[in-house]
Formats: sequence, C-alpha cells, structure tokens
Amino acid sequence: MAGTSTTDRTDEGGRTALGLRCKECGETQGLTAAYACEFCFGPLEVVYDLRLVAERVSRARIAAGPLNIWRYADLLPCVPDDPHSGLPTGLTPLVKAPRLAARLGLNDVWVKNDTANPTHSFKDRVVSVALQKARELGYEVAACASTGNLAGAVAAHAAAAGMRAFVFVPADLEPQKIIGTGIYGATVVAVDGTYDDVNRLCMELAADRPWAFVNVNVRPYYSEGSKTLAFETAEQLGWTLPDRCIVPIASGSLYTKIHRGFRELIACGLVEGDLPVMNGAQSGGCGPVAEAWSAGRDFVAPVRPDTIAKSLAIGNPADGVFALDVARATGGGVDAVSEEEILDGIQLLAETTGIFTETAGGVTTATLARLAREGRIDPDERVVLYITGDGLKTLDVVAPRVRPTAIEPTVGAFERAVRA
Repeated sequence: MAGTSTTDRTDEGGRTALGLRCKECGETQGLTAAYACEFCFGPLEVVYDLRLVAERVSRARIAAGPLNIWRYADLLPCVPDDPHSGLPTGLTPLVKAPRLAARLGLNDVWVKNDTANPTHSFKDRVVSVALQKARELGYEVAACASTGNLAGAVAAHAAAAGMRAFVFVPADLEPQKIIGTGIYGATVVAVDGTYDDVNRLCMELAADRPWAFVNVNVRPYYSEGSKTLAFETAEQLGWTLPDRCIVPIASGSLYTKIHRGFRELIACGLVEGDLPVMNGAQSGGCGPVAEAWSAGRDFVAPVRPDTIAKSLAIGNPADGVFALDVARATGGGVDAVSEEEILDGIQLLAETTGIFTETAGGVTTATLARLAREGRIDPDERVVLYITGDGLKTLDVVAPRVRPTAIEPTVGAFERAVRA
C-alpha cells in the first residue's frame, strides 16, 4: 500500500528537492505521488533548492561518487540508502565518431550510447529514479504503460528490488521487447490498441490501485532520471557543453529534461557557456511535434501512429508543447524523417561507429544526416547524438537489408563470390 513519503536524503542529511511545481500555473505541492496540479490539472515537475545545491555540489564531489546515476544525487529527487545497490545504471559511453562525422561533412560528432545500460536503453535511468521514489512512498508494486523499452526496464529493476511488476504494452509491439520483459517475471498485458490507448487504461487503473505507475502517478520523479544524460555528457566532455544535441522525441520528456539538465549545471556553476541548440527527432509516421513545429503552431494536435519506430509512437505526447518551447528557446527545431531514412540511419550509424541502434536511434541519426545535408549545422559545431536503445530489440525491421553470401565449401566458390 502507498504510505507517507520519507525524507529525501543526501549523505549530509539535507534536502534539495523542495516539492512538485505545476508547469502551467506555478503552484507547488508536496513530494507525493501525483502527476497533475491540484488547481489547474497541469503537469508537475520537481523543483529544487538550487542555492543549496550550488553550495554543496562540486565536480570533485561528483567524481568521488558512485559509478552510476546516483553520483548526481544532489540534483535528483531521491537517493537510495546504498547508491551502489540495484542495477548499475548510467555512465554510458560518450563515443567520438570521426567516421560518422566525415560521412556527413562535419568535424566534431559524438554519440551518447545508452544501449550500454542494464536493459539496453535510456529507460533504465528514469526507472531507477521512479522506483526509488516509489519505495520511499511505500509502494510494493511497479507498473507502466510502455512502447517497449520502458517495459523491460520496469520489469528488470522491479525484479532487482523485489517488487511485483505489471507492464501494459500495445499488442503489436516487437516480439523481442515482449520476450525481454516477460523473462524478468513481470505480468505483461498486451492491449489491443495504440500506446495512447494503453496510457489511458493505465491512468484509469492508477486511480484506484496502490501501484506505482512510473509514467503516471510517479511521473514527475521518473522524468528526472533523463537529466542524468545531460550531466554525464558535460562531465564526459571535461565539464564543457556541446554546441548542439540531437534527441528523439516520443512524449517529449527526454528532450525537455536533457535541456533542463544543462540549465541546472549552469545554474549550479558546474559549467559555463551557452545552452546547446536542441534538435528533436521524430518519425514521419508519428510526428505530431514535428508537424506543429513545421506549421508554426503553439499546440500539438494528436495523430494516430503508423511507423516502424514503435518506441517513439506516441500520438498524443504529454510534453509536446514544452518540447516546442525548448526548440524555440535554443534556436533548434523538430524534424520528422521517413521510414526509409530511419533504416538508412540505423545502417549509417552501424557502418561508421559499430553501434547498432534500434529504430529510435535511426530517427536521430537520420535527422542529423538531414541537418548536415541541408547546411543547418556549422561543420565545426560539437554535436552530440543521443542513441537511446539497442538494435537487437528491433531486428525485424533491418532483416531485409542483411543477406549472407551463400557459397559451396570450396576456395573457388569463395573467389567467384568475391569477384561477383
């Protein structure tokens, strides 16, 4: 059963997370299990005492911390008693990609490779934070609505924490992701509908069940985990900022939280300089934010997803409007690429970096290629490309592009095949 929140702890016994603040009207409330403002029903986010954080945090303090996301505990809404416990999430490689850069006519491209997380996607970050807060709030059951990667992360982290898990997914999800979720012992519920149908069902279920739905009633804490991608990027670049970031957009939370993470680093004095230009990436088969951006609208009209990029297939993105705000504020933009461009992006990244990404990474790589092709990136900019999931999860979409050369078991047959 849900209980009363415990005090948010750091190793100095202080509190940096002050409460939940409405992103629409600015009203604040306690650090409870809530996702909507009590006054205007707007979305909530965690607000911190950044003065206290600035006094406490330092590059040296972070470097001395655990080799996971909890090294940034001063800028997160909770911290485990033992930050070395659980699945080791975060500190994934930031890979310099000179061959990818050269193919695109650029000089300084980096790939933040979050396929190296425990369940091979960035969702391990958000789930680590969400389940820690859920346990502090007294929950014993974890649940989620998912397009795939979140399902696997919730199942795995719940198993490690000894929590029961229920995950709800669209019935047409990639088989690899369903198998990679069920193996952890979670109850997998395949819903006949889109992700938006799944999400509506979970919101109804969250109203009368004592479960921690990570992307519903503990969403404000869950989304904070995405900031650690910005923190790591800056630290791995020697506490400097990139010039531009290319980030996939599904709900819009990852895109906006990476931006917020860089803002908080500047506010706390950990880095200096201008905020990166933020480019969002969507599939043309589910690009409601890109459509709004292209049309110059300040609202996002829902669409019905029809794309191979299922992990981005959210037709009614909760943070879509806020993503538009970030794109405008940073001088960036939001693009939608075709299904063929997505496959080309997967192959381009694999051939030039050795990193095999799922379709979401194909979307971001294809967007980077388009920006370079259209001259919308200065060749000397330092660009970070965020790869959020492993290609082994979406093998079916690239299978037609990969065919072995069949030969008889003779040297002559091999030489003939090579000549051909």
